[in-house]
Amino acid sequence: QVLLVESGGGLVQAGGSLRLSCAASTGIIGLYDMAWFRRAPANEREFVASINWQGQSGTTYYADSVKGRFTISRDNAKNTLFLQMNSLSPEDTAVYYCAATGRDRATSQSLNYYYWGPGTQVTVSS
Repeated sequence: QVLLVESGGGLVQAGGSLRLSCAASTGIIGLYDMAWFRRAPANEREFVASINWQGQSGTTYYADSVKGRFTISRDNAKNTLFLQMNSLSPEDTAVYYCAATGRDRATSQSLNYYYWGPGTQVTVSS
């Protein structure tokens, strides 16, 4: 089992940047493929980005809405997942969640993930 906790959310102006972190308080994230999802008010949870358990080049995937602006990465030695978010817009306002699934099982479907953090709020003002 792995317990995930996100941090780094906050209020930022449009065009600004934030870096989210997801730390495992128990468990080893290196055993899992990881992803970020988000949920805006009145919307369903949507896929943002995923990365395989090794974090190798070519194993990251992004939603079209964030491609070129967001970067997912991981440091297995520090048991931490990251999401660098640049050129933020008000449409990026949401609660951001990190999630874990089995090795080589990452998809864009939230039902595929079985460990979730409680989320961190990101608010982008215009």
